[in-house]
Amino acid sequence: MSTFLRTIEFLCLGLWLGSDVFLSFIVAPGAFRVLGSRDAAGAMVGFALGRMHLLGVICGVVLLLARLARTRTFASFVTPVAFCVVLMIALTVASQAGVSPRMAALRVQMGSIQATAQDSPLLAEFGRLHRISVSLESGVLLAGLAALFFMVQEAGIAR
Repeated sequence: MSTFLRTIEFLCLGLWLGSDVFLSFIVAPGAFRVLGSRDAAGAMVGFALGRMHLLGVICGVVLLLARLARTRTFASFVTPVAFCVVLMIALTVASQAGVSPRMAALRVQMGSIQATAQDSPLLAEFGRLHRISVSLESGVLLAGLAALFFMVQEAGIAR
């Protein structure tokens, strides 16, 4: 049972990291290259990001529950792995609940990002929020890589 639960932990983290890398480095750049407008590409990436955030939070919670079931102690929540996963969840929720809705509201106000004047304060605010979103997603990715490192170390795989 312990091996199965550890596998669930690795699977959850792998799915989350893989989806983050795929969206950030494949889907988002591809959408802006292939789709006809920045507005359409932004809408598609925003939709995918929302789904990825949901998947990430679910994976994080399942990972923590599998960890608790495997170790049978709440002390497993005061480890570097658990800290990294909780940080990933917090950053993801901050992005999804705090930044994404504000960006969506600005998109509605502007009507079209592509047609909005470059000196528009709405566009400037959108750009600022986009930078915050990218920073939060980068933090999730870095915390996830750290969690993966610590999980491998805990499992004794690197020895």
